[in-house]
Amino acid sequence: MTDPVPVRRALLSVSDKTGLVEFARFLAGQGAEILSTGGTAKALREAGIPVKDVSDHTGFPEILDGRVKTLVPQVHGGLLGRRDLPEHRAQMAEHAIAPIDLVAVNLYPFEATVAKGAAFEDCIENIDIGGPAMIRSAAKNHAHVVVLTEPAQFATVQAEIAGKGGTTLATRKTLAAAAYARTAAYDAAISGWFAGQLGEEFPPRLAFAGILRQTLRYGENPHQQAGFYLDGTGRAGIATAVQVQGKELSYNNLNDTDAAFECVAEFDRPAIVIVKHANPCGVAVADDLAAAWDAALLCDPVSAFGGIVAANRTLDAAAAEKIAAIFTEVVVAPDADEGAKAVFARKKNLRLLLTGGVPDAAAPGLTFRSVAGGFLAQSRDAGRVTAEGLKVVTQRAPTGKELEDLLFAFRVCKHVKSNAIVYAKGLATVGIGAGQMNRVESSRIAAWKSEAAARAAGLPEPLARGSVVASDAFFPFADGLETAAAAGVTAVIQPGGSIRDAEVIAAADKAGLAMVFTGMRHFRH
Repeated sequence: MTDPVPVRRALLSVSDKTGLVEFARFLAGQGAEILSTGGTAKALREAGIPVKDVSDHTGFPEILDGRVKTLVPQVHGGLLGRRDLPEHRAQMAEHAIAPIDLVAVNLYPFEATVAKGAAFEDCIENIDIGGPAMIRSAAKNHAHVVVLTEPAQFATVQAEIAGKGGTTLATRKTLAAAAYARTAAYDAAISGWFAGQLGEEFPPRLAFAGILRQTLRYGENPHQQAGFYLDGTGRAGIATAVQVQGKELSYNNLNDTDAAFECVAEFDRPAIVIVKHANPCGVAVADDLAAAWDAALLCDPVSAFGGIVAANRTLDAAAAEKIAAIFTEVVVAPDADEGAKAVFARKKNLRLLLTGGVPDAAAPGLTFRSVAGGFLAQSRDAGRVTAEGLKVVTQRAPTGKELEDLLFAFRVCKHVKSNAIVYAKGLATVGIGAGQMNRVESSRIAAWKSEAAARAAGLPEPLARGSVVASDAFFPFADGLETAAAAGVTAVIQPGGSIRDAEVIAAADKAGLAMVFTGMRHFRH
């Protein structure tokens, strides 16, 4: 075996023809024979590059509407034959199999075909068979063959051939690993689509793949490593975000920003969500983003310092001025006007992310979490409660204003770590209790925060006075509800379903509260 390996014969067959002509012209200039098929061969000929059809090379014609053209010994023998084994060389010579030193293949656009909603038959026809087979053969024999699966790889290989007369083993290994990752991702996309066609949300084997967008400085802590991968769905959010300015995003920035943006997507009217450590610390809906910011910040101005801010509308200068008035790590929105960008530009370390859209909070999908030896998969919590689905269980029904706040609070509750308690008034959170081991402690913390926020704002009474309260799961005892009543709430929304529901309802009636059951729980662990 020699290293570098010169490229005397190359097989080029690509769907994405970016950079193809330039790369092929270089190879031809190096004296390489170029084999090709179909549209790739046509493109090369039109560019004046000498090319030999694979069918002429193999002596076997393309058949079955092109389904079989490279699945022949003359191709795979040329890819898999080991040049360092005399018996391989002898068999290749006996069967007139010429070695192939370079393969450049990118696959039929199956993922793009599915993404545009093509018919079942069209998706099937865009499942590449010969391409993955050649990629895998070349990658297995990387000791002698270099395989390229992305146009972005052309420049690296071209530079190495130009400088060293061939490809090095180190490069061939790197590209072989990338090749297997590409075919694995391709197969994962096909298997996932097929399972969906069969209505199997959780098939016996679940495969998924990611594309590395960014290697992060570290993970949750400096001693941990981390990377940010895209799943290819294009769901609006941090995966589609363009960073307009600011420092490099960290693992925690990305995690918190995702939490904030998914929460703000719940609302149809202009909304602001402020997140700290993946928990909302202020949420508000208003007629414009500036007013929503004021109401959201009032809830917990201490936690908002150094937080993440999400908006569900194009940011304007008025909102930007208010947000920039305090230290903020990240601002994420579907877009920002020039006035807003100019305001944020004064804060050089602030990261501004523009996503181009807002995710559909009700859309289906899966979420994943690793466990020892495996992972858990579940459907995304896309559940939504409406006024029509509520059951009034107390003597008093909520007023129209209370009902509006109850639905708002319960929607926020979905994004607060369990046990979750949310006080709300005027379509703004006024106290949030998150992540406690029992619900009564979350109720107390939320009430305490409303008192602290009122003191910070110079208000005469706690923000929770006259508010409503939402609980992400049922009150197992009356004490959590009694704590909320003591904080001054007038109405309660909770899933219901406890064996002590009657006791809790009685406590609500005794306090003169209106209470509704949703029948839907929103645990977020």
